[in-house]
Amino acid sequence: MRDFQLPGRSPVIAANGICATSHPLAAKTAIDILERGGNAMDAAIAGAILLGICEPQMTGIGGDCFVLLSPAGSDDILALNGSGRAPKAASAAALRERGLSAVPVYGQEAVTIPGSVDAFCRLSEDHGRIGLDAILAPTIRYAEEGVPVAPRVAFDWANSGKTLQGHGLRHFMPSGKTPKVGEMFRAPGQAEVLRRVAKDGRKAFYEGEIAEDMVNTLQAMGGVHTMEDFANTACDYTSPVSGNYAGVDLYEHPPNGQGATAILMLNILKHFDIAGMDPWGSERAHIEAEAAKLAYDARNRFIADPSRMAQPDYMLLPETAAKLAALINPKKAMAAAAPLTEAVHKDTIYITVVDRDRMAVSLIYSIFHGFGSGIASEKFGILLQNRGAGFTLQEGHPNEMAGGNRPMHTIIPGMLRKEGRVLMPFGVMGGQYQSNGHARLVSNMHDFGLPPQEAIDAPRSFSFDGKMQVERGYSDTVRQELADLGHDVVIPETAIGGAQAIVIGEDGVLEGGSDPRKDGCALGY
Repeated sequence: MRDFQLPGRSPVIAANGICATSHPLAAKTAIDILERGGNAMDAAIAGAILLGICEPQMTGIGGDCFVLLSPAGSDDILALNGSGRAPKAASAAALRERGLSAVPVYGQEAVTIPGSVDAFCRLSEDHGRIGLDAILAPTIRYAEEGVPVAPRVAFDWANSGKTLQGHGLRHFMPSGKTPKVGEMFRAPGQAEVLRRVAKDGRKAFYEGEIAEDMVNTLQAMGGVHTMEDFANTACDYTSPVSGNYAGVDLYEHPPNGQGATAILMLNILKHFDIAGMDPWGSERAHIEAEAAKLAYDARNRFIADPSRMAQPDYMLLPETAAKLAALINPKKAMAAAAPLTEAVHKDTIYITVVDRDRMAVSLIYSIFHGFGSGIASEKFGILLQNRGAGFTLQEGHPNEMAGGNRPMHTIIPGMLRKEGRVLMPFGVMGGQYQSNGHARLVSNMHDFGLPPQEAIDAPRSFSFDGKMQVERGYSDTVRQELADLGHDVVIPETAIGGAQAIVIGEDGVLEGGSDPRKDGCALGY
């Protein structure tokens, strides 16, 4: 139990249902859906789509999603891949011929076909209860009437708003200035899009006037996107990957998602007595940093569209982790892996919902960078993701850009199962940090016995691209000790990531936690 004389937040305890996410309006909307007779899938979709209005710098209907789902009355875990593909005419060779060594982050070249709307329609039909019109109604209302800009959103808007261009500026920053906290943001064009999707389903988005608006905007900038690319977009169900750590099974989304990176990190950490270390000391932070370097290096070399992966199980094999763990020197930091040629992912939203029937949904939804590509469609203001910047242009690489392929994705939903029972849907936002964040949250809870809210609140560190980010929650002594081990230690300008989780107790009681690093909360009823 936390010390009530110190700053912090209590977990949310409820019996009927909980939603945990990064904005309170989305959490309340999800609970409203549950109370009206919707299930966890209805609530998760409703909350997620609203987050595209509440946190437009993070996500939106021009982006992608991944989902893990445990149906009511079952401990099975299903995975749905709602990530879009490169347009059929996309070509790494063509970009190399232009003298490019990486996909332009804020160019039309980086725009992949949005996959989230197709996924939401499919999930609603297959697993929802109340239908798209009821699911989308709250977002339609908020998009028309507006939502007040929250503090973290305003902070991010100031940092990322400069990426908006053309129609993106007109729809998301018409005054040319960053909106202040409490200022209303409206998206009437997106309200009309959602109204049509509620009426006619996915075809309203991927065919006809709405698709034409996106295609025409991209082609006017030199894009190779076509109406056929949009019409052929399709999500698909797949099988999650898993690994065991400290008595729990971690389930992750398979490639093209990077979930296997979190499993590999934990498999490396198994070779060290993490539970015997000071949880907020330099020894644990150092070992975790070294494990992250090795796991992320493997990710960069192997994870791609599954059709392009020669060794799909390599990162899950115990012998892979054993070989990598042997490279770690407890007394000295290794050199950083070569930097990525593909773009570094920054922004994401996550939502998790468990309902009274114990359907559990773990959903992550993103436009990649802050405000995605910065490109919005002319008429409806659909902000388009730049997920194609996650491809590499390296010839012959599994993750090389190619028409119809999906890029390596950094967004990952997670779910824990123990002794065959679904224990906890969870997610950790924070761009590249996500795999490290999954590993740390699992370790916080199962090496050190922290309840979910305390495990989320705890200080974070992350070694990436030559720097070791160490939050202010660590002591200066720990930072100095890490520097003495050879780490290039910095205090990050922005808090590292954000997380949400819901534990399903054996007695049926739900316990939700939500990260104070974001504006959101957990709510139950």
